[in-house]
Amino acid sequence: MIRRPAVVLGLLLCLAIGLFATYLYRHLQPYQAIIEHGPSPEAQNNPYLAAEQFMRQRGLVVARADGLDVLPQLPPARSSLLLLGNRQQMAPGQVEQLLHWVVAGGRLLFVAEALWDEDRGASGDLLLDRLNLRQYLSADLPQASAEPEQTFPRLTQFYPKNEQAPAYFSFDPDYHLEDPDKQASSRASSGVSTHMMQLPYGLGLITVVTDSELWHNRAIGRYDNAWLLWYLNQGRKVTLVMRAEHEDLLTLLLRHFPQALAALLMLIVLLVWRLAMRQGPVRQPPPLARRQLQEHLSASADFLLRHNGQATLIQALQQDILRRARHRHPGFERLGEAEQRQVLARLTQQPAQAIGQALSPPLEHRLSSTDFSHQVAHLQSLRNAL
Repeated sequence: MIRRPAVVLGLLLCLAIGLFATYLYRHLQPYQAIIEHGPSPEAQNNPYLAAEQFMRQRGLVVARADGLDVLPQLPPARSSLLLLGNRQQMAPGQVEQLLHWVVAGGRLLFVAEALWDEDRGASGDLLLDRLNLRQYLSADLPQASAEPEQTFPRLTQFYPKNEQAPAYFSFDPDYHLEDPDKQASSRASSGVSTHMMQLPYGLGLITVVTDSELWHNRAIGRYDNAWLLWYLNQGRKVTLVMRAEHEDLLTLLLRHFPQALAALLMLIVLLVWRLAMRQGPVRQPPPLARRQLQEHLSASADFLLRHNGQATLIQALQQDILRRARHRHPGFERLGEAEQRQVLARLTQQPAQAIGQALSPPLEHRLSSTDFSHQVAHLQSLRNAL
């Protein structure tokens, strides 16, 4: 049997839900919103990600490498190498290997990393010094070297071959390149500074720039920055080298095996802690009530024996015997040695010969433990008899 109140309640609930849905349908309007989550993790880890994607869109084959170990696998006549990483620890042998690759037809682009030092006659950038190019701060340039006024003095102008209008790039205007030997076949300059040079080198071509931030993700879309990257590498397979320096073993281990190094460090700490632990229970000091006079006397005698030798203990006993004899027999000290022995023999009831042996000066050589114990016991018996 169906209860009517339950049916009525169900109908009212359905009606309420229908009315609420009708209200939402009439008053709610859909809209679109764009939520910015910032750069992707890949873009944060690779500042040249946009540059790579742009070159691929223009039909170039792009690859990345962590070092110059990839150089033997790059055909010079069809490859372009971009050194965009740190080169401070680049070895001289790597510089020569790289330049031989360019001579064979390779196309190289690198960033000048150090300023020219007039006192040393070098900059410390092995690749820059090897090509005899110099980098200065634009603020240190003499006024006479300033170029004619330009429309955009902070932008770098470059005139491609067979083009009348220049291309504009956003190189850092604080740096300037100089070519004392006049090797450069083309260059790009701003109002006061030169920021890019191209040098024919054997069958290849070297491009030197003052900075590469114009090709970072945040700047490659400005002006003609992206076009320049394509122009310098057109018709070539492009390889971006992020780390050209020679890294030590510790750096490589920290990069590739951080968990293993952490585990090794913890193992060393545990091993040191284990070796530093006490072996067995801690020995408690004996209670003070246990120390008796006999123990103090024994310890004192042992100390004197270790530090002063046997002769000191024997002489102390002999002096004590003579002192007691003087007390028992007045005028003992004025007697001769033979008479003293006779007096001691009478007082102690010991043979005079044994008394003479006991009171004889200690020998220079060390006695055995048995002989020393016998002599000490004999002297103590003489002293106790007085």
